[in-house]
Amino acid sequence: YISPSGTTDRCTDADVLKSKIREPFMSNQRQQKPTLTGQRFKTRKRDEKERFDPFQFQESIVQGLNQTGTDLNAVTKFLDASGAKLDYRRYAETLFDILVAGGTLAPGGTLSDDVTCTDFCLFKAQEDMETMQAYAQVFNKLIRRYKYLEKGFEEEIKKLLLFLKGFTESERNKLAMLTGILLANGSLSASILSSLFNENLVKEGVSACFAVKLFKSWLSEKDINSVAASLRKVGMENRLMELFPANKRSCEHFSKYFTDAGLKELSDFARNQQSIGARKELQKELQELISRGDPLKDIITYIREEIKKNNISEQTMIGLIWSSVMSSVEWNKKEELVTEQAIKHLKQYSPLLKAFTSQGLSELTLLLKIQEYCYDNIHFMKAFQKIVVLLYKADVLSEEAILKWYNEAHLAKGKSVFLEQMQKFVEWLKNAEEESESEEEEAD
Repeated sequence: YISPSGTTDRCTDADVLKSKIREPFMSNQRQQKPTLTGQRFKTRKRDEKERFDPFQFQESIVQGLNQTGTDLNAVTKFLDASGAKLDYRRYAETLFDILVAGGTLAPGGTLSDDVTCTDFCLFKAQEDMETMQAYAQVFNKLIRRYKYLEKGFEEEIKKLLLFLKGFTESERNKLAMLTGILLANGSLSASILSSLFNENLVKEGVSACFAVKLFKSWLSEKDINSVAASLRKVGMENRLMELFPANKRSCEHFSKYFTDAGLKELSDFARNQQSIGARKELQKELQELISRGDPLKDIITYIREEIKKNNISEQTMIGLIWSSVMSSVEWNKKEELVTEQAIKHLKQYSPLLKAFTSQGLSELTLLLKIQEYCYDNIHFMKAFQKIVVLLYKADVLSEEAILKWYNEAHLAKGKSVFLEQMQKFVEWLKNAEEESESEEEEAD
């Protein structure tokens, strides 16, 4: 046996036999290749992605609406049944376009010419509240049945509001009435109103005109408190002025425009919101002046100017002053120390409080604010009587105001605790009053 290196090796018969056996085995190993085995599955029909075809969807909806006609109950039943066969989720925009305008809307609000349209839609309906309420029910029932349409419907209304210039006056009126009803029954969020702040719509007066119809419709269903709550929920309560161009964005113009349109409630709400905003700004400025340690004379002058400018009552102002004075200090957390700290602080600012308690109602307002503050801040619970006595001695509070508070005008908050604290002082005031009266009688 000759090795690969060329040397001769001794080879036994057993070695030769092993070599012959190994050779065909290795050869077979080299020839065999791994192969994938298994069954080829067909793609399931439901997993195949369908081609986006809004035209076919529109044909189906339009055909159904043409068959149901003006019978809105039949329309509701048709839409309910069709949701099981047609892909509402995918074609939500097309569906709502048809129900509102009769066909697919092109950018700007015009109807697309290349597909069949229907006359049985919101824009072709009668322009009255009863008809609009019936249409609102169609949308309500559809969205309740297919909850996933909720978001798509809000987006549709936002889009339609941006297209207002492309609609006729009658179409705008119908859309405004429908939107007001849907806002009233909670089917829409007031956040959709943001579309009305579009610069082009505002500049041409379209937004304000549309808003009049919308709010009239809304207020025919709900009161102003409900409207206000919906606006506050989405942070719209202070944005209504944006319905007008910048040069007309004043409370006076807003108030006149909506009052003349028969919406005095909305005008009053907007005026109140502006007043709240002004008060917040005023309180912020007051806190800064007090924290900075500005002279009381300057602070009093500033407050009087603000009262005149924003038409704020003395009762409202004394509440703001009290809050500003009390929030300008980092109070001690220990009950026994906070009373002493409060007395020292209020003694310093009693001339400021005195300047704006010229009326009995203002004094009573201040007393109620003190009661509320001491109740809400538990470390002040025992300080109430001492604060009242201090302000009485500083001529901020009169005995008439204190007695009225004690006898009938106090709040329920901490009532038993505070009345008990005040009992001896009130008795002293009554006795002093009786002595004064008897002295006057003797003098007569």
